[in-house]
Amino acid sequence: MTDELPETPENESEEPIKQRKNGLYPGVSDELADNMKSGWADTELYDLAPIAQAAETAARRAALSARFPGERLVVPSGNLKTRSNDTEYPFRASVEYAYLTGNQTEDGVLVLEPTDEGHRATIYLLPRSDRENGEFWLSGQGELWVGRRHSLTEAEKLYGIPASDVRELPEKLKEATGPVRVVRGYDAGIEAALHDKVTAERDEELRVFLSEARLVKDDFEIGELQKAVDSTVRGFEDVVKVLDKAQATSERYIEGTFFLRARVEGNDVGYGTIAAAGAHACTLHWVRNDGPVRAGDLLLLDAGVETHTYYTADVTRTLPVDGTYSDVQKKVYDAVYEAQEAGIAAVRPGAKYRDFHDAAQRVLTEKLVEWGLVEGPVERVLELGLQRRWTLHGTGHMLGMDVHDCAAARTETYVDGTLEPGMVLTVEPGLYFQADDLTVPEEYRGIGVRIEDDILVTEDGNRNLSAGLPRRSDEVEAWMASLKG
Repeated sequence: MTDELPETPENESEEPIKQRKNGLYPGVSDELADNMKSGWADTELYDLAPIAQAAETAARRAALSARFPGERLVVPSGNLKTRSNDTEYPFRASVEYAYLTGNQTEDGVLVLEPTDEGHRATIYLLPRSDRENGEFWLSGQGELWVGRRHSLTEAEKLYGIPASDVRELPEKLKEATGPVRVVRGYDAGIEAALHDKVTAERDEELRVFLSEARLVKDDFEIGELQKAVDSTVRGFEDVVKVLDKAQATSERYIEGTFFLRARVEGNDVGYGTIAAAGAHACTLHWVRNDGPVRAGDLLLLDAGVETHTYYTADVTRTLPVDGTYSDVQKKVYDAVYEAQEAGIAAVRPGAKYRDFHDAAQRVLTEKLVEWGLVEGPVERVLELGLQRRWTLHGTGHMLGMDVHDCAAARTETYVDGTLEPGMVLTVEPGLYFQADDLTVPEEYRGIGVRIEDDILVTEDGNRNLSAGLPRRSDEVEAWMASLKG
């Protein structure tokens, strides 16, 4: 990576060359500075079409406007975060901002100004680099360093929202009057400009509304989630094809293989890939992925591709590394499969959100009692939660632009709520027998199994978006054999 020249000072625009001669930019002569100002082609994009989800983002802003009439609403995209020294993490815009605009650039801010008719939306962005003052090649934010940005005119065409220079926004917000709400946690500078105008309680109401608005997906979102799942299916196929190479290296080969698919077909992985072989499968969020992959063990692969519009899949399969389940592995796997079948069957409009969890937990508890691992009756075990020693987690969650989507929604609208058509959730029961669990026979120890699929609630039931990946144990073995053959 090349070293960056110092950033252009804010006051440099009037006399940039004179300031450089004063030593701010050593080695930049007047002649070079003048040369860099001219000889550039016009690269403005004049025939841009709106983004695919422009109609949907407009409808989302309209719903937000109706919820908070007469109030100024401020939704930042966020800023770059330092990874180490002078390098940053890859940027991902805040979900709230991307949901309402479709834009994904850092330092952006959506502002809804109240009007007599509702709100006037403006998207505040960094404009294209200034070639007159040298910013485009001398600043760390210059386009020769970080790439071309859309002009404000281009942004208006893409997102269907009037665009302005974000550098002017803090002063405008400081001068603003009337009630204001801001989505917190993404842009400290914007929050500082509003510090005497907002309250935590009012801002939380805005965050909650935007979280609950995503509970029911529109057609565009459902299409993007299906796209994410389809890429994820191909990523799982990629992994099965290279399991021999993973055995020669480590779990990281599996992680890297899936990541390649995610980056080729999407934006990224939607969350840290869990490539857990052997006893690592009993660690729910095993993301170190540095352990061995051995024939005879199981591989629990929990991974999802994120699309270019930020919608992520979340799928888990537990695969025999050598292609065939042992008797005890199959026994545990088939129990989890049966529990997942019960959970999926409970997903339908009008059902309570908790129903699919309860249905899956009952099946797993019945198996644990049947195997003599916990003393029945089943109702007693469920009442006391004794099965949770081996089931550990909830059976699913909402899915969308976040892998654990809608997390700020109120309990009464989410976990105590009712399922509606358009909701998308995971169903992912599991059984985990820790390697050091002396309460179970030795043959179970170190076996962890989870099966997870992405389920769309439909008008008359549900649809498994990830049905392209086999789930039944015999189907999994046949599928692996076909890919390896």
